[in-house]
Amino acid sequence: MNRTYNRRRAGMDQEEIAAVFLEQHGVRILERNFRTQKGEVDIIGEDGAYLVFFEVKWRAGSNSGYAAEAVGRNKQRQICGVADYYLYSNGFSADQAVRFDVIAVDGEKTNWIQNAFPYVGENF
Repeated sequence: MNRTYNRRRAGMDQEEIAAVFLEQHGVRILERNFRTQKGEVDIIGEDGAYLVFFEVKWRAGSNSGYAAEAVGRNKQRQICGVADYYLYSNGFSADQAVRFDVIAVDGEKTNWIQNAFPYVGENF
């Protein structure tokens, strides 16, 4: 197996672990790997009144920095663009409560960062 396949598989495994983690914490998963021309959101779910767009980041160790640090401004903008499309195409109202969270997995530690970043882009 090549390195790219291993990294992709490891990422998919971490997204599965994150989905289970979220469900155990009361999140109802609506979509996994939701893709548009603007990009992809790893998990979309409902947490109480919030529609939440989750980015899952994983680091095996701290040599490459912390997982949460990998969600930079460009990635945030991409996630918000996908969120705009999802909200519009699924008929959500403009007053739908939305949140952007990060599930950061560093080694064996899972950290759920709620409100990890504000909306970046067009208005809902």
